[in-house]
Amino acid sequence: MLEIAAVRRLAILGSTGSIGVQALDVVARFPDRFEVVALAAGRNVARLAEQAARFRPRLVAVADDAAARELRAALPAGVEVVSGDAGAVAAASHPDVELVLAAISGGAGLRSTAAAVEAGKTIGLANKESLVLAGELVVRRARERGVAILPVDSEHSAIHQSLVGHNRDEVRRLILTASGGPLRAVPQAELRDVTPARALKHPNWSMGDKITIDSATLMNKGLEVIEARWLFGVEPRRIDIVVHPESIVHSMVEYIDGSMVAQLGVSDMRGPISYALGHPGRLPLDLPPLDLARLGRLTFETPDAARFPAFTLAYRALEIGGTAPAVLSGADEAAVAAFLAGRCRFTDIADLCAEALEAHAPEPVRSVEQALAASEWGRREAERRVSKRGA
Repeated sequence: MLEIAAVRRLAILGSTGSIGVQALDVVARFPDRFEVVALAAGRNVARLAEQAARFRPRLVAVADDAAARELRAALPAGVEVVSGDAGAVAAASHPDVELVLAAISGGAGLRSTAAAVEAGKTIGLANKESLVLAGELVVRRARERGVAILPVDSEHSAIHQSLVGHNRDEVRRLILTASGGPLRAVPQAELRDVTPARALKHPNWSMGDKITIDSATLMNKGLEVIEARWLFGVEPRRIDIVVHPESIVHSMVEYIDGSMVAQLGVSDMRGPISYALGHPGRLPLDLPPLDLARLGRLTFETPDAARFPAFTLAYRALEIGGTAPAVLSGADEAAVAAFLAGRCRFTDIADLCAEALEAHAPEPVRSVEQALAASEWGRREAERRVSKRGA
C-alpha cells in the first residue's frame, strides 16, 4: 500500500522576495503536501495580501506598524497580523510550524533564523547572512537543539546532495561553483567605470539588486565560503571556488580517493527550494530536463583575484575570526548601496570592505545582538569611508 506523506506545515520568511515567491510556487503545486501557517515579508503589502488570500496563513508579519494597518484592512478577520522584528520572530517560532524557510535578505534575517533554531524548527536556509554573521553560534545551537539546517542556496544545496550517503571524514575539499557574474569577461581597466545598470545584467539568474552586485564582484561567492565553513564543518583552506559560466554544475565535493561528486541541474531556484521543502524525499517538478548533449561543453576557470578581489576578503575574515565576517557583511551592504546610488565606483566596493575589515577589532561572537552590532559597525564604517571619499 502506498504511504501518503504527512502534510508539512511551513513558515515562509521573506515571502514577497524572489526566493519566497518561488517557494510558494512550489508549495502551490503540492497542496496535499504543504500547509502555509505563517508568512513574513517587508513592505510589499499588495503582494503579501495576495499571498495571504491564496494560502490562508494563520499569521502574517510585516516590517512596520504602518504596513500592518494597511494589511489588516486588506485581509479577512481571523488572520493575525504582526509587525517588526518581533513579527518575523513570531512567524519563525509559531507553535504549529514544522519547517521555516528563512529567506529574509541581509542581516535582518538573523533574528528570525535564530528564533526558529531556538524553537526547534527545521530550517530551510536561504539567508546566508545568518551564518556569515553568527555561523558558529547558530550551528552550535542547532546541534544542541537537534535542528536540521537544509541549505537553499543552489551551491550549498548541491554540496548537501553530494554529501548524502558518504562519510564526512573522507571529504578532501568542497568546490563552490560561480557563474562569474555579469562582468566576468570585462577587462580590468574597464571595471572602474562600470555602471550599476551594466552590473545588474546577470546572464543566468534573476535575483535582487544586492545579490546581483555581489555576484558581479564575486563577494557573494566569498560569503558562500563563510556559509559553507559553518554548514559543513570544513576548514576554509579546504573550500575552493571555480568559475563555471554555464551554471549547470552547482557545486562539487572531492573525496580523499580523488573521486568527485557533483550535483547538476537547470538554473532554476525551484530545484534547491523543493529539495529543502521535501527532504528527505524529492518532489516531482516539471522543470525542463537537462540536455547535456545540446549544451555540448561545460567550462571551468580559476577566479581572477586581481580583477575581483572581494571573494578573497571572506577568507581573510575567517582567518581573523569572531565578529570579522559580520563586519565584512555589513560593510558590503553599505558599499553596494553606495554603488547603486552612484556614490562610489564599482572597484571601490572591495576596497571599502577591506578597509572596514582591517579597521575592526574582532571579538568572539557570543550572541545574535552582538553579531548584528558588528554588522552595523561594518555598515557605518564603510558608509563613513564613502562619505570621506566624496568629500
